[in-house]
Order: sequence, then C-alpha cells, then structure tokens
Amino acid sequence: LEEVNIKTKQWYQRRVRGLLKNFQFNSLPNPTKFKVEVRVDRATSIQSNKGEMAQKATAITDDVMRNMAMGKVHKDNVGRINSLSFFSDGQHLVSGSDDESIHLYSATTGESQKVVYSKKYGVDLARFTHHNNSILCASKNGWDDSLRYLSLYDNRYLRYFRGHRDKVVSLALSPLSDSFLSSSLDQTIRLWDLRTSACQGLLRRKGGAPQVQFDPQGLIFAVASHDLPSSPNGLPINTIKLYDMRSYDKGAFSTFQPSLWHLIPNKASGASSNTLLWNNMKFSPDGKHILLATNQNLILLLDSFSGQMVQHYTSFNNDTGIPLEPSFTPDAKYVLCGGEDGRIHVWETLSGKEVAVWSGHPGPIQTVVWNPAFMMAASGCSNLVMWITTEPEENDTHDERKI
Repeated sequence: LEEVNIKTKQWYQRRVRGLLKNFQFNSLPNPTKFKVEVRVDRATSIQSNKGEMAQKATAITDDVMRNMAMGKVHKDNVGRINSLSFFSDGQHLVSGSDDESIHLYSATTGESQKVVYSKKYGVDLARFTHHNNSILCASKNGWDDSLRYLSLYDNRYLRYFRGHRDKVVSLALSPLSDSFLSSSLDQTIRLWDLRTSACQGLLRRKGGAPQVQFDPQGLIFAVASHDLPSSPNGLPINTIKLYDMRSYDKGAFSTFQPSLWHLIPNKASGASSNTLLWNNMKFSPDGKHILLATNQNLILLLDSFSGQMVQHYTSFNNDTGIPLEPSFTPDAKYVLCGGEDGRIHVWETLSGKEVAVWSGHPGPIQTVVWNPAFMMAASGCSNLVMWITTEPEENDTHDERKI
C-alpha cells in the first residue's frame, strides 16, 4: 500500500508540473503577435415572466441578419441618443441623450427600468463599468470637461475625473481592470483608474480629435489621430498608434498611416471633403481588426497587426459628418452602422458584401451596438429600437426589409 501511495504521489507531482508548465507567464506576449480566438457565434436564451426579448440560440447568418425586426421601440427622448452601451452579460442596456437624460433598460424584457437626468453637465459617451449599476460618462454642456462615475442605483456621482481642458471625444474602459482612457479636443489622451480621481498617465497628440480604444484583452490600446498637414501635397495625415499598457510612456510600438484619399466617396462635393477625421474606433472581438468610422461616407477595416486596409464600407449616408458609432457582431463576422437616412446597414466583415438594410428610424442613427450575449441589437436616433430575429417570410429574398 505504501508503494502504491508513493507511485500515486509521483504521478500527481508530474501531472501538476506538466500543468504548471503550460501556464508559466513570466512575461506577457509581444503585443504585436498576441492574438485571441473568440468563439461567440451563438446567442443564449433567458426566460422572463414579463415576456421574452432575448432570443433562442441561433447562429448569426445572412438570413438572420435579413430577418431582424423591431422587437421594442422606446420614444423616451426628445433629443438624439448619442451613446448606447450593453453590460457585459447582455442583460442591461444604458443610453445617453442630448436631452440630458440617461435611461436604463432590461435587454431580456425590453422594458425601461430607470431614468436619471444630468441637467447640470449633460451626458455623452455613456459606458457601463464592470458593475451593472454604475456608468462612466462625459459632459456635454460646453463649459465643463470632466468625466463622471455615476451610480444608477441611487443617482449619485461616485467620483469626478478632472484634467481635460476641452470637450472629451472618446472614452474606452479596459476589459481587464478598472483602468480607462479618455481623449479630448485639448489634444491629450489621459489614463485613469476608477478607484482614484488622479490622472494615471498622459499622452499628447497634435491635431484633430483623437480616438482611443483597448484591445479585447486589455494588453494594448490604440490611438487614432488626425495629424496636421506635413506631407508634400499638403494633405493631413491620419495615424493609428499602438501602445503597450506596460510601457506606453516609452512611445508607440507600432504606427500605421493608411492612404485613404482615393476612397472618399464625396471628395469633390464641398468643404467637408478637405478634412478626413476619425469619429470612432473599435477592435474586433477576436482582436484581429480595427474598425474606423470617419466623418465621410466611409468606414475602414484595418489589420490590427500590419495596419493594412482589409475592407471599406461606403453604402450608407453621412453627408453632414455626424459621429457615427458602428459595431461588430460578437463573432466578428458582420459590421453594422447607422446613417443620416434612418437606416442601418449590415455588411460581411471581410468581403464587404452588404447583406441587409434595416429601416424604421424616423431620424439619423448615431449609434448601433450588438448585444454581447444575446441575438439582439440596439440603435438610437431620438427613439431607441431593440432589434430581434424573426422567422423568415416565405419566398422572402429581399435584402432590405421595411418595418
């Protein structure tokens, strides 16, 4: 018996050593080579005694996209909805509006749960933190440039983050920690921590309105900026820089400068064509691509490792240059974006093929987001719409379905 116990102990020790060998992280991987496989191509289902908004498990396909329909419409706002954010478990949705209101909704029932107002500061760039009862948002009143950490439970500001001297145009929370990034028209990018009001880091970028975003693992972050003209032809240079979170103070480890002017659909249509600005930036859920929305009728898809342009999307309307916020599906197979004409366009990410157009909004759609857990999307003009799948109609072969 003693001999058996010794052999068992030796086998156990070898097994543990083998497991530990596979999990030795003496140093984090090189950010330029770090990739992640995300396999979120199916939604889950949650039952509710108030009704079912969350969809049953279904693969995201072209047919599913063509048969998305309005599951719920909320007409709670008198101003344009400027931001939408799903909580990480997909069960809650928060919206911020130009009418200075913040609305909390249940994504599983589609019902409104709470509304709070920010009359003093206004609200912009509303984002859930890692708690479903607290959000981070920027000001939109023209005189205050602080960020605020708000508890939706008791409508109380938990913390103010002051330091920017002009309007904040981009906000990104780390998926890994309580860190977050903000960028401003004062040409600075600031790193913060939700647990303290003090700024944790500062970068300066000259020219334009820089956009910031973390990669899905929170190991690196990207800064997209519109640099001042310095090329021989006098055209501005649009730049994307990648920083390692461990050593961002040493500068970017990678810089991309894509050539874009030949892609601008309306480059001869007026004064707006003289400036190409980044309006929004997102990493794909698998970390392989960067999606960049501009102030033109142009959205770009770049390889996040090489900076090469993979695809571009132009079949939408944004003639006045509103800051559109496009979105990926969780499997990164599709890209969605709204437009000034009240329609949402859906493209296959890599091929660029337009697979569906959703109609029904009465005004410009600034933001579209896909639920990270359920077969659902949300979009906002002055109305909030929750989109869910429906059974395809017999002999329905049209890409565009008017609701």
